[in-house]
Amino acid sequence: MSTDSGDEEISSAEPEETAQEELEALNEPGAWEYGANQTYSLEKLGIDPSKYDFPITVNKQVLYYLSLFQGKQRKSFSYWLARSSMYRPYIEAELKKAGLPLDLVFLAMIESGFNPSAYSPAKACGLWQFIEGTGSRYGLKIDSWVDERREPEKATKAATRYLSQLYSQFDDWYLAVAAYNAGEGKIDTAMKTFNAKDFWEVASSEGIFMETKRYVPKLIAAIIIARDPEKYGFSDIPYKKPQEYETISIPGGVNLEAVAATANSSIKELRALNNELRKNQTPPKHKDYVLRIPLGTKDLVASNLGKLRPVTTIDFATHTVKKGETLAAICSMYNISRITLLKANNLKTAQLSQGLRLKIPSTATKYVLPKDGQSPEERLAKTDNNNKQQQVVQHTLKSGETLETIAKQYQVPARNILQWNKISSLSMVKKGQQITLHLDRPTPEAAAVTAKFSQAVVKIAAELKQTAQVPTLDATKKRSATKSQPETIAAKQSVAAAKKELPPTWYVVKNGDTLTTIARKFQASPQNIRDWNKLSNNTLQTGNKLIIKKA
Repeated sequence: MSTDSGDEEISSAEPEETAQEELEALNEPGAWEYGANQTYSLEKLGIDPSKYDFPITVNKQVLYYLSLFQGKQRKSFSYWLARSSMYRPYIEAELKKAGLPLDLVFLAMIESGFNPSAYSPAKACGLWQFIEGTGSRYGLKIDSWVDERREPEKATKAATRYLSQLYSQFDDWYLAVAAYNAGEGKIDTAMKTFNAKDFWEVASSEGIFMETKRYVPKLIAAIIIARDPEKYGFSDIPYKKPQEYETISIPGGVNLEAVAATANSSIKELRALNNELRKNQTPPKHKDYVLRIPLGTKDLVASNLGKLRPVTTIDFATHTVKKGETLAAICSMYNISRITLLKANNLKTAQLSQGLRLKIPSTATKYVLPKDGQSPEERLAKTDNNNKQQQVVQHTLKSGETLETIAKQYQVPARNILQWNKISSLSMVKKGQQITLHLDRPTPEAAAVTAKFSQAVVKIAAELKQTAQVPTLDATKKRSATKSQPETIAAKQSVAAAKKELPPTWYVVKNGDTLTTIARKFQASPQNIRDWNKLSNNTLQTGNKLIIKKA
Protein backbone atom coordinates (compact mmCIF):
# COMPACT_ATOMS: atom_id res chain seq x y z
CA MET A 1 0.00 0.00 0.00
CA SER A 2 1.35 3.42 -0.84
CA THR A 3 1.95 6.85 0.56
CA ASP A 4 3.24 10.05 -0.95
CA SER A 5 6.98 10.18 -1.20
CA GLY A 6 9.22 13.04 -0.11
CA ASP A 7 11.27 12.55 3.01
CA GLU A 8 9.19 9.63 4.20
CA GLU A 9 10.33 6.04 4.20
CA ILE A 10 8.08 3.63 2.34
CA SER A 11 8.33 -0.05 1.47
CA SER A 12 6.26 -2.72 -0.21
CA ALA A 13 3.84 -4.91 1.73
CA GLU A 14 4.33 -7.92 -0.56
CA PRO A 15 6.62 -10.77 0.54
CA GLU A 16 9.01 -12.83 -1.59
CA GLU A 17 6.32 -14.59 -3.59
CA THR A 18 4.19 -12.08 -5.42
CA ALA A 19 0.45 -11.80 -5.05
CA GLN A 20 0.05 -12.84 -8.67
CA GLU A 21 1.82 -16.16 -8.04
CA GLU A 22 -0.46 -16.85 -5.07
CA LEU A 23 -3.54 -16.04 -7.09
CA GLU A 24 -2.52 -18.36 -9.91
CA ALA A 25 -1.87 -21.21 -7.47
CA LEU A 26 -5.23 -20.70 -5.77
CA ASN A 27 -7.11 -20.42 -9.05
CA GLU A 28 -6.52 -24.00 -10.18
CA PRO A 29 -9.64 -25.83 -11.47
CA GLY A 30 -11.90 -26.77 -8.61
CA ALA A 31 -9.74 -25.05 -6.01
CA TRP A 32 -12.70 -23.16 -4.55
CA GLU A 33 -15.25 -25.95 -4.47
CA TYR A 34 -16.84 -25.86 -1.05
CA GLY A 35 -18.62 -28.42 1.02
CA ALA A 36 -18.36 -30.58 4.12
CA ASN A 37 -15.97 -32.94 2.35
CA GLN A 38 -13.61 -30.07 1.53
CA THR A 39 -12.63 -29.40 5.17
CA TYR A 40 -10.10 -31.33 7.25
CA SER A 41 -10.29 -32.60 10.81
CA LEU A 42 -8.44 -30.23 13.13
CA GLU A 43 -7.80 -33.12 15.51
CA LYS A 44 -6.10 -35.18 12.78
CA LEU A 45 -4.00 -32.16 11.86
CA GLY A 46 -2.95 -31.73 15.48
CA ILE A 47 -4.63 -28.34 15.77
CA ASP A 48 -6.28 -27.49 19.09
CA PRO A 49 -9.08 -24.96 18.39
CA SER A 50 -9.16 -23.93 22.07
CA LYS A 51 -5.87 -22.08 21.54
CA TYR A 52 -7.59 -19.56 19.30
CA ASP A 53 -10.36 -17.03 19.78
CA PHE A 54 -10.81 -16.63 16.02
CA PRO A 55 -12.79 -19.41 14.22
CA ILE A 56 -10.41 -21.96 12.69
CA THR A 57 -11.28 -23.94 9.56
CA VAL A 58 -8.77 -25.87 7.46
CA ASN A 59 -9.39 -26.60 3.78
CA LYS A 60 -7.23 -26.74 0.65
CA GLN A 61 -6.70 -22.98 0.62
CA VAL A 62 -5.60 -22.89 4.27
CA LEU A 63 -3.29 -25.88 3.68
CA TYR A 64 -1.79 -24.03 0.71
CA TYR A 65 -0.81 -21.10 2.92
CA LEU A 66 0.41 -23.32 5.74
CA SER A 67 2.75 -24.94 3.22
CA LEU A 68 3.70 -21.61 1.61
CA PHE A 69 4.63 -19.96 4.92
CA GLN A 70 6.76 -22.95 5.96
CA GLY A 71 8.40 -23.21 2.55
CA LYS A 72 8.82 -20.56 -0.10
CA GLN A 73 7.85 -17.64 2.15
CA ARG A 74 9.63 -18.97 5.24
CA LYS A 75 12.14 -16.12 5.28
CA SER A 76 9.41 -13.49 5.06
CA PHE A 77 7.24 -15.17 7.69
CA SER A 78 10.24 -15.41 10.06
CA TYR A 79 10.80 -11.69 9.67
CA TRP A 80 7.11 -10.97 10.25
CA LEU A 81 7.26 -12.97 13.48
CA ALA A 82 10.40 -11.14 14.61
CA ARG A 83 8.78 -7.79 13.98
CA SER A 84 5.40 -8.78 15.46
CA SER A 85 6.67 -8.46 19.03
CA MET A 86 7.19 -4.72 18.51
CA TYR A 87 3.45 -4.16 18.11
CA ARG A 88 1.56 -7.17 19.50
CA PRO A 89 1.40 -5.99 23.14
CA TYR A 90 -0.27 -2.71 22.21
CA ILE A 91 -2.54 -4.18 19.50
CA GLU A 92 -3.74 -7.05 21.69
CA ALA A 93 -4.47 -4.62 24.52
CA GLU A 94 -6.61 -2.50 22.17
CA LEU A 95 -8.40 -5.59 20.79
CA LYS A 96 -9.17 -6.72 24.33
CA LYS A 97 -10.55 -3.29 25.26
CA ALA A 98 -12.78 -3.41 22.17
CA GLY A 99 -13.99 -6.94 22.96
CA LEU A 100 -12.53 -8.36 19.72
CA PRO A 101 -10.66 -11.66 19.16
CA LEU A 102 -6.99 -11.23 20.09
CA ASP A 103 -6.07 -13.40 17.10
CA LEU A 104 -6.99 -10.41 14.90
CA VAL A 105 -3.54 -9.07 15.77
CA PHE A 106 -2.31 -11.26 12.89
CA LEU A 107 -4.50 -9.38 10.45
CA ALA A 108 -1.72 -6.77 10.60
CA MET A 109 0.71 -9.56 9.68
CA ILE A 110 -1.01 -10.50 6.43
CA GLU A 111 -1.79 -6.86 5.65
CA SER A 112 1.69 -5.40 6.11
CA GLY A 113 4.03 -7.93 7.70
CA PHE A 114 3.88 -5.65 10.77
CA ASN A 115 5.54 -2.89 8.75
CA PRO A 116 4.09 0.56 9.58
CA SER A 117 5.66 2.00 6.41
CA ALA A 118 4.28 -0.67 4.06
CA TYR A 119 2.33 0.42 0.99
CA SER A 120 0.47 -1.24 -1.87
CA PRO A 121 -0.47 -0.32 -5.44
CA ALA A 122 -3.99 0.28 -4.11
CA LYS A 123 -2.60 3.33 -2.26
CA ALA A 124 -3.20 1.96 1.21
CA CYS A 125 -0.50 2.06 3.85
CA GLY A 126 0.57 1.34 7.39
CA LEU A 127 0.26 -1.68 9.67
CA TRP A 128 -3.44 -1.97 8.87
CA GLN A 129 -3.26 -0.91 5.21
CA PHE A 130 -5.98 1.73 5.25
CA ILE A 131 -6.85 3.43 1.99
CA GLU A 132 -7.13 7.18 2.38
CA GLY A 133 -10.93 7.36 2.40
CA THR A 134 -11.43 4.68 5.02
CA GLY A 135 -8.59 6.02 7.15
CA SER A 136 -10.10 9.50 7.17
CA ARG A 137 -13.54 8.04 7.96
CA TYR A 138 -12.14 6.44 11.09
CA GLY A 139 -10.34 9.52 12.33
CA LEU A 140 -6.86 9.30 10.80
CA LYS A 141 -5.37 12.60 9.63
CA ILE A 142 -3.78 12.49 6.18
CA ASP A 143 -2.17 15.53 4.55
CA SER A 144 1.17 16.61 3.08
CA TRP A 145 2.79 16.70 6.54
CA VAL A 146 1.40 13.70 8.39
CA ASP A 147 -0.16 10.37 7.49
CA GLU A 148 -1.57 8.81 10.63
CA ARG A 149 -2.21 5.54 8.81
CA ARG A 150 1.54 5.05 9.35
CA GLU A 151 1.34 5.70 13.11
CA PRO A 152 0.85 2.24 14.68
CA GLU A 153 -1.13 3.27 17.75
CA LYS A 154 -3.59 5.62 16.05
CA ALA A 155 -4.01 3.22 13.13
CA THR A 156 -4.69 0.34 15.55
CA LYS A 157 -7.43 2.32 17.28
CA ALA A 158 -8.98 3.07 13.88
CA ALA A 159 -8.71 -0.61 12.85
CA THR A 160 -10.46 -1.84 15.98
CA ARG A 161 -13.31 0.60 15.39
CA TYR A 162 -13.63 -0.52 11.77
CA LEU A 163 -13.50 -4.24 12.61
CA SER A 164 -16.10 -3.78 15.34
CA GLN A 165 -18.42 -2.10 12.85
CA LEU A 166 -17.89 -4.84 10.25
CA TYR A 167 -18.61 -7.65 12.70
CA SER A 168 -21.72 -5.82 13.88
CA GLN A 169 -22.88 -5.67 10.25
CA PHE A 170 -22.13 -9.29 9.17
CA ASP A 171 -22.16 -11.19 12.49
CA ASP A 172 -19.49 -13.48 11.04
CA TRP A 173 -15.73 -13.02 11.38
CA TYR A 174 -14.81 -14.49 7.98
CA LEU A 175 -17.21 -12.11 6.25
CA ALA A 176 -16.06 -9.22 8.46
CA VAL A 177 -12.36 -9.62 7.60
CA ALA A 178 -13.22 -10.19 3.92
CA ALA A 179 -15.10 -6.88 4.06
CA TYR A 180 -12.03 -5.29 5.68
CA ASN A 181 -10.18 -6.22 2.51
CA ALA A 182 -12.80 -5.61 -0.17
CA GLY A 183 -15.17 -3.15 1.50
CA GLU A 184 -18.46 -3.89 3.15
CA GLY A 185 -20.44 -2.88 0.08
CA LYS A 186 -18.66 -5.42 -2.10
CA ILE A 187 -19.31 -8.32 0.29
CA ASP A 188 -22.91 -7.33 0.90
CA THR A 189 -23.61 -7.13 -2.85
CA ALA A 190 -21.94 -10.51 -3.52
CA MET A 191 -23.99 -12.21 -0.80
CA LYS A 192 -27.24 -10.83 -2.18
CA THR A 193 -26.38 -11.48 -5.83
CA PHE A 194 -25.31 -15.11 -5.33
CA ASN A 195 -27.58 -15.86 -2.37
CA ALA A 196 -24.50 -16.80 -0.32
CA LYS A 197 -24.79 -17.59 3.37
CA ASP A 198 -21.11 -17.46 4.40
CA PHE A 199 -17.65 -16.47 3.20
CA TRP A 200 -16.85 -19.81 1.52
CA GLU A 201 -19.98 -19.62 -0.61
CA VAL A 202 -19.08 -16.07 -1.59
CA ALA A 203 -15.52 -17.23 -2.38
CA SER A 204 -16.80 -20.02 -4.66
CA SER A 205 -18.76 -17.44 -6.66
CA GLU A 206 -17.64 -14.68 -9.00
CA GLY A 207 -18.86 -12.03 -6.61
CA ILE A 208 -15.45 -11.05 -5.21
CA PHE A 209 -11.94 -10.81 -6.60
CA MET A 210 -9.34 -13.51 -5.99
CA GLU A 211 -7.42 -10.99 -3.87
CA THR A 212 -10.25 -11.17 -1.30
CA LYS A 213 -10.82 -14.91 -1.73
CA ARG A 214 -7.24 -15.61 -0.58
CA TYR A 215 -7.51 -13.18 2.34
CA VAL A 216 -9.38 -15.37 4.85
CA PRO A 217 -7.41 -18.63 4.35
CA LYS A 218 -4.18 -16.64 4.50
CA LEU A 219 -5.22 -15.12 7.83
CA ILE A 220 -6.25 -18.50 9.26
CA ALA A 221 -2.89 -20.04 8.31
CA ALA A 222 -1.00 -17.10 9.79
CA ILE A 223 -2.91 -17.42 13.08
CA ILE A 224 -2.29 -21.18 13.30
CA ILE A 225 1.49 -20.82 12.84
CA ALA A 226 1.99 -17.56 14.77
CA ARG A 227 0.25 -18.92 17.88
CA ASP A 228 2.60 -21.92 17.98
CA PRO A 229 5.61 -21.06 15.77
CA GLU A 230 8.02 -23.68 17.13
CA LYS A 231 5.60 -26.46 16.24
CA TYR A 232 5.90 -25.39 12.61
CA GLY A 233 9.68 -25.06 12.64
CA PHE A 234 10.00 -21.37 13.47
CA SER A 235 12.49 -21.50 16.34
CA ASP A 236 15.25 -19.09 17.31
CA ILE A 237 13.27 -16.11 16.01
CA PRO A 238 15.09 -12.87 16.99
CA TYR A 239 12.00 -11.12 18.36
CA LYS A 240 12.32 -7.34 18.48
CA LYS A 241 11.45 -5.29 21.53
CA PRO A 242 8.54 -2.82 21.50
CA GLN A 243 9.51 0.79 20.98
CA GLU A 244 10.10 2.64 24.23
CA TYR A 245 9.56 6.35 24.22
CA GLU A 246 8.26 9.39 26.05
CA THR A 247 6.63 12.48 24.60
CA ILE A 248 7.38 16.17 24.59
CA SER A 249 5.46 19.12 23.15
CA ILE A 250 7.37 20.78 20.30
CA PRO A 251 6.27 23.78 18.23
CA GLY A 252 5.24 23.28 14.62
CA GLY A 253 7.84 23.76 11.91
CA VAL A 254 10.78 22.41 13.92
CA ASN A 255 13.38 20.34 12.08
CA LEU A 256 13.86 16.85 13.49
CA GLU A 257 17.62 17.28 13.16
CA ALA A 258 17.36 20.01 15.76
CA VAL A 259 15.52 17.75 18.19
CA ALA A 260 17.92 14.87 17.49
CA ALA A 261 20.85 17.13 18.39
CA THR A 262 19.32 17.97 21.76
CA ALA A 263 18.72 14.31 22.64
CA ASN A 264 21.99 12.85 21.34
CA SER A 265 19.76 10.90 18.98
CA SER A 266 19.38 10.71 15.20
CA ILE A 267 16.80 11.67 12.60
CA LYS A 268 16.44 7.97 11.77
CA GLU A 269 15.50 7.14 15.38
CA LEU A 270 13.05 10.04 15.63
CA ARG A 271 11.44 9.13 12.32
CA ALA A 272 11.00 5.55 13.52
CA LEU A 273 9.28 6.82 16.67
CA ASN A 274 7.18 9.34 14.72
CA ASN A 275 6.43 7.33 11.60
CA GLU A 276 3.39 9.44 10.75
CA LEU A 277 5.61 12.40 9.79
CA ARG A 278 6.10 12.67 6.05
CA LYS A 279 9.00 15.12 6.29
CA ASN A 280 11.89 15.73 8.66
CA GLN A 281 9.90 18.52 10.28
CA THR A 282 6.91 18.92 12.58
CA PRO A 283 3.83 20.29 10.78
CA PRO A 284 4.27 24.10 10.63
CA LYS A 285 0.59 24.92 11.18
CA HIS A 286 0.55 23.15 14.55
CA LYS A 287 1.01 25.46 17.53
CA ASP A 288 2.33 22.46 19.45
CA TYR A 289 3.10 18.96 18.21
CA VAL A 290 3.44 15.99 20.55
CA LEU A 291 6.67 14.31 19.49
CA ARG A 292 7.91 10.90 20.63
CA ILE A 293 11.51 10.92 21.79
CA PRO A 294 13.75 8.11 23.09
CA LEU A 295 12.89 6.97 26.61
CA GLY A 296 14.92 8.81 29.24
CA THR A 297 15.77 11.84 27.07
CA LYS A 298 12.96 14.25 28.01
CA ASP A 299 15.02 16.11 30.62
CA LEU A 300 17.98 16.19 28.24
CA VAL A 301 15.87 17.65 25.44
CA ALA A 302 14.30 20.22 27.78
CA SER A 303 17.67 21.37 29.11
CA ASN A 304 19.31 21.48 25.67
CA LEU A 305 16.62 23.30 23.70
CA GLY A 306 17.88 26.71 24.75
CA LYS A 307 21.48 25.86 23.90
CA LEU A 308 20.81 24.61 20.40
CA ARG A 309 22.26 26.62 17.52
CA PRO A 310 21.57 26.28 13.79
CA VAL A 311 24.66 26.25 11.58
CA THR A 312 24.27 27.31 7.98
CA THR A 313 26.82 25.63 5.76
CA ILE A 314 27.64 26.33 2.14
CA ASP A 315 28.66 23.37 0.04
CA PHE A 316 29.66 23.22 -3.59
CA ALA A 317 28.66 20.68 -6.20
CA THR A 318 30.42 20.43 -9.56
CA HIS A 319 28.64 20.80 -12.88
CA THR A 320 30.41 20.13 -16.18
CA VAL A 321 29.01 22.28 -18.97
CA LYS A 322 27.58 20.23 -21.83
CA LYS A 323 27.38 21.24 -25.45
CA GLY A 324 24.77 23.93 -25.98
CA GLU A 325 24.09 24.51 -22.26
CA THR A 326 23.48 28.10 -21.23
CA LEU A 327 24.02 29.90 -17.94
CA ALA A 328 20.27 30.46 -17.64
CA ALA A 329 19.54 26.75 -18.07
CA ILE A 330 22.07 25.77 -15.42
CA CYS A 331 20.72 28.39 -13.00
CA SER A 332 17.22 27.02 -13.54
CA MET A 333 18.43 23.44 -13.02
CA TYR A 334 19.95 24.27 -9.61
CA ASN A 335 17.49 27.03 -8.63
CA ILE A 336 20.16 29.69 -8.10
CA SER A 337 20.52 33.21 -9.44
CA ARG A 338 22.72 34.23 -12.37
CA ILE A 339 24.75 36.59 -10.19
CA THR A 340 25.37 33.91 -7.55
CA LEU A 341 26.68 31.45 -10.14
CA LEU A 342 28.89 34.04 -11.81
CA LYS A 343 30.39 35.18 -8.50
CA ALA A 344 30.95 31.62 -7.25
CA ASN A 345 33.04 30.90 -10.34
CA ASN A 346 34.70 34.32 -10.80
CA LEU A 347 33.08 34.65 -14.22
CA LYS A 348 32.58 38.03 -15.90
CA THR A 349 30.54 36.76 -18.83
CA ALA A 350 27.62 34.43 -19.33
CA GLN A 351 29.37 32.71 -22.24
CA LEU A 352 30.20 29.13 -21.26
CA SER A 353 32.48 26.72 -23.05
CA GLN A 354 31.81 23.00 -23.30
CA GLY A 355 33.66 21.04 -20.60
CA LEU A 356 33.91 23.97 -18.19
CA ARG A 357 33.56 22.78 -14.57
CA LEU A 358 31.33 25.07 -12.54
CA LYS A 359 31.04 25.25 -8.76
CA ILE A 360 27.36 25.16 -7.75
CA PRO A 361 26.82 26.66 -4.25
CA SER A 362 24.03 25.40 -2.01
CA THR A 363 23.13 26.04 1.61
CA ALA A 364 21.96 23.66 4.30
CA THR A 365 21.21 24.08 8.00
CA LYS A 366 22.30 21.63 10.66
CA TYR A 367 22.09 21.96 14.44
CA VAL A 368 24.83 21.84 17.03
CA LEU A 369 25.24 22.17 20.79
CA PRO A 370 28.09 24.16 22.37
CA LYS A 371 30.60 21.98 24.17
CA ASP A 372 30.57 21.66 27.93
CA GLY A 373 31.90 24.81 29.56
CA GLN A 374 31.60 26.77 26.33
CA SER A 375 29.04 29.54 26.11
CA PRO A 376 26.98 29.96 22.94
CA GLU A 377 28.71 33.28 22.38
CA GLU A 378 32.14 31.68 22.57
CA ARG A 379 30.93 29.06 20.14
CA LEU A 380 29.90 31.78 17.72
CA ALA A 381 33.35 33.35 17.94
CA LYS A 382 35.20 30.09 17.25
CA THR A 383 36.75 29.55 13.85
CA ASP A 384 35.60 26.75 11.60
CA ASN A 385 37.65 23.90 10.18
CA ASN A 386 39.08 26.19 7.53
CA ASN A 387 40.22 28.68 10.20
CA LYS A 388 37.90 31.33 8.84
CA GLN A 389 36.85 33.81 11.53
CA GLN A 390 33.17 34.45 11.84
CA GLN A 391 32.10 37.90 10.73
CA VAL A 392 29.31 39.97 12.25
CA VAL A 393 27.64 42.30 9.77
CA GLN A 394 25.32 45.16 10.67
CA HIS A 395 22.95 45.77 7.76
CA THR A 396 20.72 48.86 7.82
CA LEU A 397 17.40 48.27 6.08
CA LYS A 398 16.90 50.50 3.06
CA SER A 399 13.63 51.48 1.43
CA GLY A 400 12.05 48.48 -0.27
CA GLU A 401 14.27 45.89 1.43
CA THR A 402 12.79 42.94 3.30
CA LEU A 403 14.27 40.18 5.39
CA GLU A 404 13.69 37.82 2.45
CA THR A 405 15.82 39.98 0.14
CA ILE A 406 18.55 40.23 2.78
CA ALA A 407 18.47 36.45 3.23
CA LYS A 408 19.02 36.02 -0.52
CA GLN A 409 21.72 38.68 -0.59
CA TYR A 410 23.76 37.04 2.17
CA GLN A 411 22.75 33.46 1.28
CA VAL A 412 21.40 32.57 4.72
CA PRO A 413 17.97 31.24 5.77
CA ALA A 414 15.48 33.95 6.69
CA ARG A 415 14.62 32.06 9.90
CA ASN A 416 18.24 32.48 11.06
CA ILE A 417 18.00 36.24 10.59
CA LEU A 418 14.83 36.23 12.71
CA GLN A 419 16.70 34.51 15.51
CA TRP A 420 19.87 36.54 15.33
CA ASN A 421 17.75 39.67 15.79
CA LYS A 422 14.99 38.27 18.05
CA ILE A 423 12.34 39.21 15.48
CA SER A 424 9.12 37.20 15.63
CA SER A 425 7.90 37.80 12.07
CA LEU A 426 9.40 38.60 8.67
CA SER A 427 7.08 41.60 8.42
CA MET A 428 8.13 43.13 11.77
CA VAL A 429 10.88 45.35 10.31
CA LYS A 430 11.06 48.89 9.00
CA LYS A 431 13.35 51.19 7.05
CA GLY A 432 16.45 52.22 8.99
CA GLN A 433 16.36 49.21 11.31
CA GLN A 434 19.70 47.55 11.92
CA ILE A 435 19.86 43.84 11.16
CA THR A 436 22.69 41.75 12.63
CA LEU A 437 24.04 38.85 10.59
CA HIS A 438 26.59 36.30 11.79
CA LEU A 439 28.44 35.29 8.64
CA ASP A 440 31.36 33.29 7.53
CA ARG A 441 32.03 30.71 4.91
CA PRO A 442 31.22 27.93 5.22
CA THR A 443 29.54 28.03 8.66
CA PRO A 444 27.56 31.03 9.90
CA GLU A 445 25.74 30.21 13.14
CA ALA A 446 22.59 31.67 14.55
CA ALA A 447 21.34 32.45 18.05
CA ALA A 448 18.41 30.00 18.21
CA VAL A 449 16.45 27.52 16.13
CA THR A 450 13.20 29.36 15.41
CA ALA A 451 11.06 31.90 17.23
CA LYS A 452 8.61 29.14 18.08
CA PHE A 453 11.48 26.98 19.28
CA SER A 454 12.49 29.72 21.73
CA GLN A 455 8.92 29.81 23.00
CA ALA A 456 9.15 26.06 23.55
CA VAL A 457 12.20 26.56 25.75
CA VAL A 458 10.20 28.80 28.05
CA LYS A 459 7.26 26.42 28.05
CA ILE A 460 9.11 23.12 28.42
CA ALA A 461 12.14 24.17 30.43
CA ALA A 462 10.93 27.08 32.50
CA GLU A 463 13.67 26.43 34.98
CA LEU A 464 16.23 27.62 32.46
CA LYS A 465 14.78 31.15 32.63
CA GLN A 466 16.60 32.26 29.53
CA THR A 467 14.74 35.49 29.08
CA ALA A 468 15.29 38.41 31.44
CA GLN A 469 13.66 41.81 31.74
CA VAL A 470 15.73 44.42 29.91
CA PRO A 471 15.90 47.76 31.77
CA THR A 472 13.83 50.53 30.23
CA LEU A 473 15.38 53.72 28.98
CA ASP A 474 14.13 55.60 32.08
CA ALA A 475 15.58 52.99 34.40
CA THR A 476 18.88 53.20 32.56
CA LYS A 477 18.97 56.97 32.98
CA LYS A 478 18.23 56.70 36.70
CA ARG A 479 20.96 54.15 37.14
CA SER A 480 23.51 56.16 35.17
CA ALA A 481 22.64 59.29 37.17
CA THR A 482 23.73 57.57 40.39
CA LYS A 483 27.14 56.50 39.09
CA SER A 484 30.22 57.81 40.85
CA GLN A 485 32.67 60.42 39.68
CA PRO A 486 35.48 57.88 38.97
CA GLU A 487 33.28 56.32 36.27
CA THR A 488 32.99 59.69 34.49
CA ILE A 489 36.76 60.16 34.67
CA ALA A 490 37.31 56.65 33.27
CA ALA A 491 34.92 57.33 30.41
CA LYS A 492 36.72 60.58 29.52
CA GLN A 493 40.06 58.82 29.62
CA SER A 494 38.68 56.19 27.26
CA VAL A 495 37.54 58.84 24.79
CA ALA A 496 40.90 60.52 24.91
CA ALA A 497 42.71 57.28 24.24
CA ALA A 498 40.45 56.35 21.33
CA LYS A 499 42.87 57.96 18.91
CA LYS A 500 45.28 55.10 19.55
CA GLU A 501 43.01 52.16 18.90
CA LEU A 502 43.74 48.45 18.87
CA PRO A 503 41.72 45.96 16.75
CA PRO A 504 38.11 45.80 18.00
CA THR A 505 36.72 42.98 20.08
CA TRP A 506 33.20 41.72 20.69
CA TYR A 507 31.06 41.73 23.79
CA VAL A 508 27.84 39.72 24.13
CA VAL A 509 25.13 41.39 26.19
CA LYS A 510 24.21 39.43 29.31
CA ASN A 511 21.14 39.56 31.54
CA GLY A 512 21.07 42.90 33.42
CA ASP A 513 23.68 44.64 31.27
CA THR A 514 23.19 48.30 30.37
CA LEU A 515 25.24 50.59 28.17
CA THR A 516 26.61 52.24 31.29
CA THR A 517 27.79 49.02 32.95
CA ILE A 518 29.34 47.80 29.69
CA ALA A 519 31.06 51.15 29.12
CA ARG A 520 32.46 51.07 32.62
CA LYS A 521 33.74 47.53 32.07
CA PHE A 522 35.73 48.60 29.00
CA GLN A 523 36.66 52.12 30.20
CA ALA A 524 34.52 53.73 27.54
CA SER A 525 31.44 55.89 27.53
CA PRO A 526 27.88 54.85 26.63
CA GLN A 527 28.08 57.25 23.70
CA ASN A 528 31.22 55.47 22.45
CA ILE A 529 29.38 52.16 22.40
CA ARG A 530 26.38 53.72 20.68
CA ASP A 531 28.64 55.21 18.01
CA TRP A 532 30.65 52.02 17.46
CA ASN A 533 27.49 49.99 17.03
CA LYS A 534 25.28 52.62 15.38
CA LEU A 535 22.68 52.34 18.13
CA SER A 536 19.85 54.86 18.07
CA ASN A 537 19.02 54.47 21.79
CA ASN A 538 20.15 52.79 24.99
CA THR A 539 17.99 49.66 24.61
CA LEU A 540 19.89 46.37 24.60
CA GLN A 541 18.76 42.78 24.28
CA THR A 542 20.36 39.79 25.92
CA GLY A 543 22.51 38.02 23.34
CA ASN A 544 23.26 41.10 21.21
CA LYS A 545 26.89 41.36 20.09
CA LEU A 546 28.56 44.75 20.54
CA ILE A 547 31.74 46.03 18.90
CA ILE A 548 34.22 47.27 21.52
CA LYS A 549 37.18 49.32 20.29
CA LYS A 550 40.02 48.99 22.75
CA ALA A 551 42.49 51.81 23.26
